[in-house]
Amino acid sequence: MIETIAGVRIPDSRMATEAAELIRDTTNPLIYHHSRRVFLFGTLQSRALGIDPDTELLYIAALFHDSGLVPPYRGTEQRFELDSADTARSFLKTWGLSDAESDVVWTAIALHTTPEVPYKMDPVIAATTAGVETDVLGLRLDSLAQNEIDAVTAVHPRPNFKNEILQAFAEGFQERPGTTFGTVNADVLEHFVPGFHRIDFVDVIKNSAWSE
Repeated sequence: MIETIAGVRIPDSRMATEAAELIRDTTNPLIYHHSRRVFLFGTLQSRALGIDPDTELLYIAALFHDSGLVPPYRGTEQRFELDSADTARSFLKTWGLSDAESDVVWTAIALHTTPEVPYKMDPVIAATTAGVETDVLGLRLDSLAQNEIDAVTAVHPRPNFKNEILQAFAEGFQERPGTTFGTVNADVLEHFVPGFHRIDFVDVIKNSAWSE
Protein backbone atom coordinates (compact mmCIF):
# COMPACT_ATOMS: atom_id res chain seq x y z
CA MET A 1 0.00 0.00 0.00
CA ILE A 2 1.41 3.39 -1.03
CA GLU A 3 1.79 5.83 1.86
CA THR A 4 1.75 9.54 1.06
CA ILE A 5 2.12 12.31 3.64
CA ALA A 6 1.93 16.00 2.74
CA GLY A 7 2.19 15.01 -0.91
CA VAL A 8 5.42 13.08 -0.24
CA ARG A 9 5.47 9.41 -1.15
CA ILE A 10 7.18 7.25 1.45
CA PRO A 11 9.68 4.83 -0.14
CA ASP A 12 8.29 1.30 -0.02
CA SER A 13 11.06 -0.89 -1.38
CA ARG A 14 12.03 -3.89 0.73
CA MET A 15 15.16 -2.08 1.85
CA ALA A 16 13.30 1.07 2.84
CA THR A 17 10.61 -0.87 4.64
CA GLU A 18 13.14 -2.95 6.55
CA ALA A 19 15.08 0.17 7.52
CA ALA A 20 11.96 1.83 8.90
CA GLU A 21 10.98 -1.30 10.82
CA LEU A 22 14.50 -1.60 12.23
CA ILE A 23 14.56 1.97 13.52
CA ARG A 24 11.02 1.69 14.86
CA ASP A 25 11.76 -1.56 16.68
CA THR A 26 15.27 -0.86 18.01
CA THR A 27 15.21 2.82 19.00
CA ASN A 28 12.20 4.55 20.55
CA PRO A 29 9.13 6.54 19.43
CA LEU A 30 10.96 9.87 19.82
CA ILE A 31 13.74 8.88 17.40
CA TYR A 32 11.41 7.09 15.00
CA HIS A 33 8.90 9.91 14.61
CA HIS A 34 11.64 12.55 14.46
CA SER A 35 13.50 10.59 11.78
CA ARG A 36 10.44 10.22 9.60
CA ARG A 37 9.71 13.94 9.98
CA VAL A 38 13.28 14.68 8.92
CA PHE A 39 12.68 12.76 5.70
CA LEU A 40 9.38 14.51 5.05
CA PHE A 41 10.61 18.00 5.88
CA GLY A 42 13.86 17.36 4.00
CA THR A 43 11.88 16.39 0.92
CA LEU A 44 9.60 19.41 1.20
CA GLN A 45 12.55 21.75 1.78
CA SER A 46 14.30 20.26 -1.26
CA ARG A 47 11.52 21.59 -3.43
CA ALA A 48 11.98 25.06 -1.97
CA LEU A 49 15.76 24.78 -2.38
CA GLY A 50 15.49 23.58 -5.97
CA ILE A 51 17.36 20.33 -5.40
CA ASP A 52 16.38 16.76 -6.24
CA PRO A 53 17.81 14.21 -3.79
CA ASP A 54 17.59 10.47 -4.34
CA THR A 55 14.43 9.67 -2.39
CA GLU A 56 15.48 6.28 -1.06
CA LEU A 57 18.95 7.39 0.03
CA LEU A 58 17.44 10.42 1.76
CA TYR A 59 14.97 8.14 3.55
CA ILE A 60 17.76 5.90 4.82
CA ALA A 61 19.86 8.88 5.92
CA ALA A 62 16.92 10.39 7.77
CA LEU A 63 15.98 7.12 9.46
CA PHE A 64 19.46 6.42 10.79
CA HIS A 65 20.71 9.95 11.46
CA ASP A 66 20.07 9.88 15.23
CA SER A 67 20.40 6.15 15.84
CA GLY A 68 23.77 6.71 17.53
CA LEU A 69 22.05 8.51 20.40
CA VAL A 70 20.55 5.30 21.78
CA PRO A 71 21.44 1.66 22.43
CA PRO A 72 22.23 -0.64 20.73
CA TYR A 73 23.94 1.83 18.37
CA ARG A 74 25.35 4.26 20.93
CA GLY A 75 29.04 3.94 21.68
CA THR A 76 31.46 5.93 23.82
CA GLU A 77 34.50 6.32 21.56
CA GLN A 78 33.37 8.71 18.83
CA ARG A 79 30.79 11.38 18.02
CA PHE A 80 27.23 10.14 17.93
CA GLU A 81 26.94 11.28 14.32
CA LEU A 82 29.65 8.77 13.40
CA ASP A 83 27.94 5.95 15.30
CA SER A 84 24.78 6.76 13.34
CA ALA A 85 26.60 7.00 10.02
CA ASP A 86 28.50 3.75 10.58
CA THR A 87 25.26 1.96 11.42
CA ALA A 88 23.63 3.19 8.22
CA ARG A 89 26.63 2.16 6.12
CA SER A 90 26.60 -1.35 7.62
CA PHE A 91 22.89 -1.63 6.86
CA LEU A 92 23.35 -0.50 3.27
CA LYS A 93 26.17 -2.98 2.68
CA THR A 94 23.83 -5.85 3.51
CA TRP A 95 21.67 -4.66 0.61
CA GLY A 96 24.57 -4.46 -1.83
CA LEU A 97 24.54 -0.72 -2.45
CA SER A 98 27.59 0.75 -4.10
CA ASP A 99 30.34 2.39 -2.08
CA ALA A 100 29.43 5.72 -3.68
CA GLU A 101 25.80 5.47 -2.55
CA SER A 102 26.79 4.37 0.94
CA ASP A 103 29.28 7.22 1.16
CA VAL A 104 26.59 9.77 0.35
CA VAL A 105 24.36 8.46 3.13
CA TRP A 106 27.29 8.22 5.55
CA THR A 107 28.30 11.81 4.84
CA ALA A 108 24.73 13.08 5.11
CA ILE A 109 24.48 11.64 8.60
CA ALA A 110 28.00 12.54 9.72
CA LEU A 111 27.50 16.21 8.76
CA HIS A 112 23.88 16.73 9.76
CA THR A 113 24.83 18.88 12.78
CA THR A 114 27.37 20.93 10.81
CA PRO A 115 25.96 24.29 9.65
CA GLU A 116 26.21 25.45 6.02
CA VAL A 117 28.64 22.86 4.62
CA PRO A 118 26.02 20.23 3.65
CA TYR A 119 24.24 22.69 1.38
CA LYS A 120 27.28 22.74 -0.92
CA MET A 121 27.25 18.97 -1.31
CA ASP A 122 25.13 16.18 -2.80
CA PRO A 123 21.35 16.86 -2.62
CA VAL A 124 20.89 13.93 -0.21
CA ILE A 125 23.39 15.51 2.16
CA ALA A 126 21.78 18.94 1.85
CA ALA A 127 18.24 17.61 2.25
CA THR A 128 19.11 15.60 5.35
CA THR A 129 20.45 18.70 7.08
CA ALA A 130 17.49 20.76 5.87
CA GLY A 131 15.08 18.24 7.40
CA VAL A 132 16.97 18.18 10.68
CA GLU A 133 17.19 21.95 10.89
CA THR A 134 13.47 22.31 10.19
CA ASP A 135 12.36 19.78 12.80
CA VAL A 136 14.85 20.55 15.56
CA LEU A 137 15.59 24.25 15.08
CA GLY A 138 12.50 25.44 13.24
CA LEU A 139 14.62 26.88 10.44
CA ARG A 140 12.86 27.73 7.16
CA LEU A 141 9.44 26.76 8.49
CA ASP A 142 8.13 29.71 6.51
CA SER A 143 9.20 27.91 3.33
CA LEU A 144 6.53 25.29 3.96
CA ALA A 145 2.77 25.61 3.66
CA GLN A 146 0.87 25.27 6.93
CA ASN A 147 -1.18 22.41 5.52
CA GLU A 148 2.07 20.53 4.77
CA ILE A 149 3.33 21.04 8.31
CA ASP A 150 -0.03 19.96 9.71
CA ALA A 151 -0.10 16.84 7.55
CA VAL A 152 3.36 15.77 8.70
CA THR A 153 2.73 16.38 12.39
CA ALA A 154 -0.66 14.67 12.26
CA VAL A 155 1.06 11.39 11.38
CA HIS A 156 4.24 12.03 13.34
CA PRO A 157 3.30 14.34 16.22
CA ARG A 158 5.89 16.21 18.26
CA PRO A 159 4.39 16.80 21.73
CA ASN A 160 7.07 18.04 24.14
CA PHE A 161 9.61 17.39 21.40
CA LYS A 162 11.95 20.23 22.34
CA ASN A 163 12.48 18.92 25.85
CA GLU A 164 12.57 15.26 24.87
CA ILE A 165 15.13 15.65 22.09
CA LEU A 166 17.36 17.74 24.37
CA GLN A 167 17.17 14.98 26.98
CA ALA A 168 18.02 12.40 24.33
CA PHE A 169 21.02 14.48 23.27
CA ALA A 170 22.23 14.82 26.87
CA GLU A 171 21.93 11.07 27.49
CA GLY A 172 23.61 10.35 24.17
CA PHE A 173 26.64 12.55 24.88
CA GLN A 174 27.24 12.30 28.62
CA GLU A 175 29.37 9.15 28.48
CA ARG A 176 31.59 10.63 25.75
CA PRO A 177 31.84 14.33 26.59
CA GLY A 178 35.18 14.77 24.84
CA THR A 179 33.58 13.97 21.50
CA THR A 180 31.52 17.15 21.67
CA PHE A 181 34.59 19.36 21.21
CA GLY A 182 34.05 21.79 18.35
CA THR A 183 30.40 20.87 17.88
CA VAL A 184 27.00 22.20 18.88
CA ASN A 185 26.68 19.13 21.09
CA ALA A 186 28.86 20.77 23.74
CA ASP A 187 26.06 23.29 24.30
CA VAL A 188 23.76 20.48 25.41
CA LEU A 189 26.16 19.12 28.01
CA GLU A 190 26.89 22.61 29.32
CA HIS A 191 23.16 23.07 29.94
CA PHE A 192 22.32 19.65 31.36
CA VAL A 193 25.41 18.01 32.90
CA PRO A 194 26.63 19.54 36.18
CA GLY A 195 30.36 20.14 36.23
CA PHE A 196 30.84 19.81 32.49
CA HIS A 197 33.35 22.25 31.04
CA ARG A 198 33.74 22.45 27.31
CA ILE A 199 37.18 22.20 25.75
CA ASP A 200 38.27 25.70 24.76
CA PHE A 201 39.73 25.91 21.25
CA VAL A 202 41.88 28.91 22.16
CA ASP A 203 43.34 27.02 25.13
CA VAL A 204 44.11 24.04 22.89
CA ILE A 205 46.14 26.28 20.59
CA LYS A 206 47.91 28.16 23.38
CA ASN A 207 48.78 24.96 25.26
CA SER A 208 49.83 22.93 22.25
CA ALA A 209 53.18 21.11 22.03
CA TRP A 210 54.74 23.95 19.99
CA SER A 211 57.44 25.68 22.01
CA GLU A 212 56.57 29.25 21.13
